[in-house]
Amino acid sequence: MGRYIHVTKETRQKLMKVFNCTSVMIWKALTFESDSELACKIRKAAYANYGILMSKQPSVETFHDHDNYMRQYLPNGAMLEFSKNDSSGDVFFKGLKVRHYDVVMLNDIEGIQNWAMTLR
Repeated sequence: MGRYIHVTKETRQKLMKVFNCTSVMIWKALTFESDSELACKIRKAAYANYGILMSKQPSVETFHDHDNYMRQYLPNGAMLEFSKNDSSGDVFFKGLKVRHYDVVMLNDIEGIQNWAMTLR
């Protein structure tokens, strides 16, 4: 069973600045896709910034974080991130933002989930 470290968007941005690396490297470190020295340092810093070790399940996990984001982790590895402040949304796959939505209505989320589940 896979595992990953759940962190806020703010923490991911902070880790990219601190370690001077890309979002892909952060994704590889937090999803244990890389076991390099840098990845180990990133994971340690993620834990220090309130990262939570999670186990991947074949179901959708949804988090409502203190930073006013709702995040959903899909079984295929996609992550949906919706801002409660400005109603925007992003779809990430393998660490890369693959789609952005300026305004997401509640009834749009199911369609976004279905689209994100088709990513391979």
